[in-house]
Amino acid sequence: MNRRELLKVAAALPLAHTALSYGAFAQTPYPSRNITMIVPFPAGGQADLAARPVALALERILGKPCIVDNRAGGAGGSIGNAQAARADADGYTLLMTLSSLAVLPEADRLFDRPVAYEVSQFAPVARVLADPTLLAVPASAPWKTLQDLVDDAKKRPGQIPYGSSGPYGTLHVAMEMFAASAGIKLLHVPFRGAGPALTALLSGTVQALASAPGTLKQQVDDGKMRVLANWGAERVQSFPDLPTFRELGYRDVEFYIWAGLFAQSALPAPIMTRLREAMAQAVKAPEVIKTFETAGSPVAYLDAPEFSKFVAEDSARLIAAVKKIGKVE
Repeated sequence: MNRRELLKVAAALPLAHTALSYGAFAQTPYPSRNITMIVPFPAGGQADLAARPVALALERILGKPCIVDNRAGGAGGSIGNAQAARADADGYTLLMTLSSLAVLPEADRLFDRPVAYEVSQFAPVARVLADPTLLAVPASAPWKTLQDLVDDAKKRPGQIPYGSSGPYGTLHVAMEMFAASAGIKLLHVPFRGAGPALTALLSGTVQALASAPGTLKQQVDDGKMRVLANWGAERVQSFPDLPTFRELGYRDVEFYIWAGLFAQSALPAPIMTRLREAMAQAVKAPEVIKTFETAGSPVAYLDAPEFSKFVAEDSARLIAAVKKIGKVE
C-alpha cells in the first residue's frame, strides 16, 4: 500500500468508527438504564396518585427502575413541566402531569411573562386518570350545601380563603370558574401542589378546595371534610349522592382533572411505540386497577392517538376559560 492509499484509509477510520457507534446506539434495546418520571407537584395530589402505581408497573414490564421524581417548585406545575420539556428526547425522562399543562403557558402570556414551555414540545403517550373536580370544605365548616357557601361569600366578598396547587393550575381555574358563575369573590391562597393545599384544608388554613375524587375520598369517609358539588356533567360513582354544579343551576361550570404520561415531541418512533405498549399493559395490572379504584379514581386509559385528540379539545376549552377569567391573583 503506498502512502496516498494509506492516508485515505486513515482518513476514513473516524467516519467508520462514527458509523459503527451510531449503529451500536441504534441497536441498544430500550430501556438500558433507569427511567425518571417527573411529577411537577408534591406527593399527595392527583398527578402523584397516577404516577406511583404506574411507575411500579412500568418497572416490572420494562425491566428497569422507573423512578418518580416530584419536582415541585410551585407555579402550578410549570417548573416541572418545563424541566421535562428541556430533557433529552431519549425516553429516559417522562412526565406525568395534569390538565393544567396547556393552561400555564397561556397564563404566562396573559401576564407578559417569558413562556416556560410550549405544549408542542410534548408528545402524549397515554391518559391514565380523568375525573371531575369536587368542591370540598372542612367538616367543621358551617356550610352544608353549595348555596350556603355562596350566600356566605356574598356577605363577605374576598374573605373566604380557598387553596390551590398554584396560580392557573387545575384547582385555581376550577374555583375561579365557579366563583365567576356564582357572582362571588373568594380569597385565593396558592400552594406548591394539591397535597399541601389538602393539608391546609384539613388544618383550617383554607376553607375550600377543588380537588379530584381520589385525593378526597379517604378524608370524606373519615369525616374530616365534606363535599358540596361536582364539576362533572354527571355524578361520580364514588360520590353518588353529590350533585353536579349543572344540577344546581350553574350550567357553564364544568371541569375535569386528568392525569397523563408525556414524552418529548422529538422522541424516536420506536421508543414511543415501546412506551405505548408498556402503558397499555400497565393500566391493566391488577395492582394499578386496585389502587385507583380504592382511591375512587378508576383507570381512564387512552392510547396516544386518542389522548392527543382529547388533549387538544380539552386544552382549547381550558384556555378559553383562562381568557374569560383574565388576570386574577
